[in-house]
Amino acid sequence: MKHIYFIINPEARNGYCLKIWERVEIQLKLEQVSYRAVFTENPGHASILAKEIATENNEQKIIIAVGGDGTLHEVINGIAKEKNVIIGFIPGGSGNDFSRGFLIPTDPVEALKVILAIMKEEPTLVDIGKITMEDQTPHYFINNMGAGFDAVISYEVNQSNMKGILNKLSLGRLVYVYFLLKKLFTYKTTTINLSIDGKMHIFEQTWFVTVSNQPYYGGGMKIAPAAVPDDGLFDITVVHQLARWKLLLVFISVFWGKHIHFKEVKTDIGKVITIQSMTELFVHADGEHLGSTPLSIHLQAKELMMLTKRRS
Repeated sequence: MKHIYFIINPEARNGYCLKIWERVEIQLKLEQVSYRAVFTENPGHASILAKEIATENNEQKIIIAVGGDGTLHEVINGIAKEKNVIIGFIPGGSGNDFSRGFLIPTDPVEALKVILAIMKEEPTLVDIGKITMEDQTPHYFINNMGAGFDAVISYEVNQSNMKGILNKLSLGRLVYVYFLLKKLFTYKTTTINLSIDGKMHIFEQTWFVTVSNQPYYGGGMKIAPAAVPDDGLFDITVVHQLARWKLLLVFISVFWGKHIHFKEVKTDIGKVITIQSMTELFVHADGEHLGSTPLSIHLQAKELMMLTKRRS
């Protein structure tokens, strides 16, 4: 029997994640499941907890993150180099793009039931991305990473108190709209040099470049409609030479994945990517701020064991 560990972020969704954990815990007791639960105390703590659990011994373990995509991001960065961990996820945040892309129910009790059922089967092997910054610091992502305008919006959202206020009103998505409109008329586009599997592409007046492992980001936006998390390829999206007013149309259409039909939106696929820019660009991974360009990205094929309804 594999040991089951839960890493809970009590601050996720402005503290509502604690109520989610209470529901999950009641179900665990009803089903007489043996488990251990630990709670994060500050940003980055989930990575430390996950690594400590993974390296206690060589036995295979299941670590289930309870929180938002940022919590899962931290857990994966804590265990990315370990081979004895299977990852699960119970959504307790405001965006929960991982749930959408990996077919995890949004209801926490239903998500737990799916996890308990899948535990009896072989886990799904999925790809992850490894980002190497200029200082050679590695970071891993499961959903996507981005450089440019979307990373600025993500940074502003995470720094703002408005996210917590809107989460209380179940209007968390609107914070992205607010900051998009706020930054739309002041953001300065730049030229980027984008290398994909050794082939160089130059994009002028670039708004952003996103590298995706699954379709969704930003709280439900279908940025990479064709992305599959276990196909050994990243889906790359570049938005450039786009008028400011037209960016609003792209933003609206991205929820349905229709933005790819704009001539200013370029898409590609690849495994090894480098991003360089004329001016430094903000960078995010799974919505978490990392720093700035330049950087390189390497796909780690079928590197992570995951409990998901999405089967290989």
